[in-house]
Amino acid sequence: MSAEAEPLEAMPAYVTELFGDRTALAQRYAGHLATTGVEWGLIGPREVPRIWTRHILNCAVLAELLEAGDEVGDIGSGAGLPGLALALARPDVSFVLVEIMERRVEWLQMVVDDLGVENVRIVRARVEELVDEEMFTVVTARAVKSLSTLIEWTVPVLAPEGRILAIKGERAPEEAEKAAKLIRKRRLEGPVFHRLGSEHLDVPTTVVELRRR
Repeated sequence: MSAEAEPLEAMPAYVTELFGDRTALAQRYAGHLATTGVEWGLIGPREVPRIWTRHILNCAVLAELLEAGDEVGDIGSGAGLPGLALALARPDVSFVLVEIMERRVEWLQMVVDDLGVENVRIVRARVEELVDEEMFTVVTARAVKSLSTLIEWTVPVLAPEGRILAIKGERAPEEAEKAAKLIRKRRLEGPVFHRLGSEHLDVPTTVVELRRR
């Protein structure tokens, strides 16, 4: 069977626990990732058999770290990971999906329109261009540059007491150590490391949390 023909991963039972009455929307989102997401080059065809566990759930588990009423800026949103997955899991939180590439922005808008998600805005820009235009209580990012670069980019749009929640891999402590001087310089508290979804995911999600003083 060719990579293009590989089937979408079966929906884990954990999806219902995370998405509740928005489970059907999460399923439609997974369907987009597996079809138009591959066609538009946002997801590799070999990722289709693990779209739920490796991508959607890997991001959605971060929902427990958000607070009702948060204004979240998802930096380098790409295929909506983690921003759109979180928006489906947390309808009580507002999200701005920040993405510079036009093709990705068009895809995100198509998917958001199809899903009818109302707690999402899409902004085509670099986050550095949003200073004085946007202010977020939380910034999220997944596989976007180093932690040091992410701090430099996002602190100017982070509200007082705002938080950076960066999805990182096993090298998260190493990245945090390299960013230690910058963390102090930018008056951030942390890092705090979270391992999320360990009961349901073969590879738990590692999140680095920093808070602006």
